[in-house]
Amino acid sequence: MAVQVARQCGADAEGGGCPHCGRSGHRRAVAAFLARRDELAAGHGVPAALAHSPVASRQWVSDELAQSARTVTTRDLEAGAARHGRVYRGTLAAVWGGVLALLLGQALTALGGGWTGTRTAGLAAAVLLAGALTAAARLHRDRGGVLAPLLGEDNRLSTSRTVAAGWLLLAVFAVLHLSFLLAGGATSVDLGLRRGAGLLVVLLLVGWSAVTARLIVALRVAARRLQKVRADRPRPADLLCDDDGRADLTDVQYVLVSAAVLVVAAVRLCRAPDRLPELPWALVLLVAVSATCLLAGKSVQGGRPKIFSVVRAREAGDLDAPIRTGDDIEIRGSGFVPPGAAAPEPLTRLVVRIGPVHAHVPLVPVPGGFANPTDTTLTVPLPADVEPGRVDVSVVTAAGVETNRVTIDVLD
Repeated sequence: MAVQVARQCGADAEGGGCPHCGRSGHRRAVAAFLARRDELAAGHGVPAALAHSPVASRQWVSDELAQSARTVTTRDLEAGAARHGRVYRGTLAAVWGGVLALLLGQALTALGGGWTGTRTAGLAAAVLLAGALTAAARLHRDRGGVLAPLLGEDNRLSTSRTVAAGWLLLAVFAVLHLSFLLAGGATSVDLGLRRGAGLLVVLLLVGWSAVTARLIVALRVAARRLQKVRADRPRPADLLCDDDGRADLTDVQYVLVSAAVLVVAAVRLCRAPDRLPELPWALVLLVAVSATCLLAGKSVQGGRPKIFSVVRAREAGDLDAPIRTGDDIEIRGSGFVPPGAAAPEPLTRLVVRIGPVHAHVPLVPVPGGFANPTDTTLTVPLPADVEPGRVDVSVVTAAGVETNRVTIDVLD
């Protein structure tokens, strides 16, 4: 949850360092928001002129928190350029670090048998591939460098794209390695389809999974059956978690299975460097089953927000009564806070449509978070502009998806 990340940022700000932001302005804004939220949650800081009116004081508190949340978002955007630069440099360091690790590994294994043309071909292939990745990263250095093709439209790392990229890199490296062996005059190079069929099928499976997963998500979002809120930044946990940061079984199994089979392919390439890695068909079938589970999970995840009922919110000591102008109404349902939208700034975009009036849902702070809104209940005051009679009520979430409409009777 983004509020928990913000709390961690605030704690780190007290110690002088924050791993989640690049500038001190963002740290100060986060610390100020957390302090203000806890202060208002304790009932302090509300102007005396508003203390006599619970509705007015609640609205003032909500506006104060909304403004503070927007300040945090602005400071985070300002720190984005520095963050992109760090990711760009870090990914390039990882790429060339891999080349250096390969060189050291080859040097150690060459102590007994000497340097061979196969080692030269492998190192040349790694350098050429790293150079191509460096050039591509430079073109996309404002979007994370090497990670740019792996980002989805919601600014999160895509599991299916990352797995497909891993297999593509292995295949390209193997082909380049064999090409350099052929250029060096090697006669034992085997590029036959019989040995490489398993690798080709796995490439087809992971590529098809990446394209199909993107299509499924796009169609479900267009049909309003899946809510997507853009993330502030990509994180490594995106590969194994859903948009809310919780571990997702389908993503976890796909990454684990694909990584395990990829290691087998890499080991086979190392043991037989003059031919394409031969994958057993049992492992190819395992990848196919894993990809099918991933796509099945993408097809059923999420759901459209829905209102079940709308009732009059009753405070302790109130008498039972119908809904009247000025009362608070409680909307019960599901999906009001989409995954990834639990941060303060997305919560401020939650709107309830009551007849012709659009009412923003007030933020009600409690120590450590918010009591309103939640994913299953919303409490909003009935605006004075709502005319008595039968009116329709619907909710528009931070993802821009509108719920079904429920009709209520408003008395004068």
